Amino acid sequence: MSPIPTRVFVARLLGLDVFDPLGDRVGRLRDVVVIARGKREPQAVGVVVEVPGKRRVFVPMTRVTSMDQFQVITTGLVNLRRFEQRGAEMLVLGDLFDHRVTLVDDGAQGTVEDVAMDQQRNGDWLVSKLFVRREAPGRGLRGLRRGETVLVDWEDARLDTRGGTRAATHFLASHEDLRPADFADAIQEMSDQRRFEVVSELQDERLADVLQELPEDDQVEILSSLDNERAADVLEEMDPDDAADLLADLPADKAEELLQLMEPEEADDVRRLLQYDEGTAGSIMTPVPVVLPPEATVADALAHVRREELSPALASAVFICRPPLETPTGRYLGTVHIQQLLRSAPPEQLGSIVDKGLEPVSDLAPVNDVAYSMAQYNLNSLAVVNEDGRLVGAVTVDDLLDHLLPDDWRTHDDDAPPLRKFGGRFG
Repeated sequence: MSPIPTRVFVARLLGLDVFDPLGDRVGRLRDVVVIARGKREPQAVGVVVEVPGKRRVFVPMTRVTSMDQFQVITTGLVNLRRFEQRGAEMLVLGDLFDHRVTLVDDGAQGTVEDVAMDQQRNGDWLVSKLFVRREAPGRGLRGLRRGETVLVDWEDARLDTRGGTRAATHFLASHEDLRPADFADAIQEMSDQRRFEVVSELQDERLADVLQELPEDDQVEILSSLDNERAADVLEEMDPDDAADLLADLPADKAEELLQLMEPEEADDVRRLLQYDEGTAGSIMTPVPVVLPPEATVADALAHVRREELSPALASAVFICRPPLETPTGRYLGTVHIQQLLRSAPPEQLGSIVDKGLEPVSDLAPVNDVAYSMAQYNLNSLAVVNEDGRLVGAVTVDDLLDHLLPDDWRTHDDDAPPLRKFGGRFG
């Protein structure tokens, strides 16, 4: 085993695989936890590791036996209790990166882009240096100009503690490849201030995807922190059923104000969903499934289900209806499943391969009836019709699971026995 290097840069550690001494992968390093010590260098007390199941856990530095730019090796002792930031603890990625600082040498402003940690003779790891990009104009420390970078000692830079907002550039760059659900997990661990800073820099479409993966309370808190114009734009980017669920948790006057600011077409879809009683098929359905007439061909259908914005569940079926094709449609005729599309010739018309034997569910039917039908026929999605036999939407398996799982399933932390465990915070 190679000796532990005396210095590591945290940005190079993020995303590295973490292994036990036998070479088995424990998880992936997501952050470093440090303790503030006044004017002295902060001490690294542990790392945050994402283990299978997307759970983020704390591993103390005393359990880290090797750390370099390629991998991190631990003793293999992992407590699977979800990590929660405490007291004076700071996260290097979450709290230090992108933080504004003042350089002691000349008073120039800068932004932290990386942090170096040095291992001391006693084995402790201290935050020794900050990699800073200057923001102030003119020459200053070592003749550096605006936009140039410098590696300074911790004591040569003062963190801006005035409480203003800071950029989230480095955080977003480090997390741009994360799936929305994983990104949602990451921002749940942040302070309220840092979460606001990250949210303010997210693109509307990305924020909409992330909001859909957050618990209801967090959704309401984040949406309420936005100005009304942006909140309406984000709601437009959300799936209509998720937007309706979120608006239902807001005060009625606030929800109506946001609906008025949304584009009429998107707002109409959401309003229709808000009319249904909770626990009905209509309340959990998606009002914009793939709908085509019976004269459309298999090639037409395949082109529609290839659309990137469609979820796998929605892309699993095409619903065949008489015009109009916008929900509520003309008379519902049946469903064509993705497997049937793949088995059929591209020129074949959908009317000739439609599954007419699969009964749709009423929009007023209880969710339990929906679950029974989907389970009985092994479906990823199920047509929902109104009393006139018009298609008004479709319930997908993810819609159903969101309803059937406990309200706190996104944050539920079962005390499942870990494979290896140590006691307490620091072992």
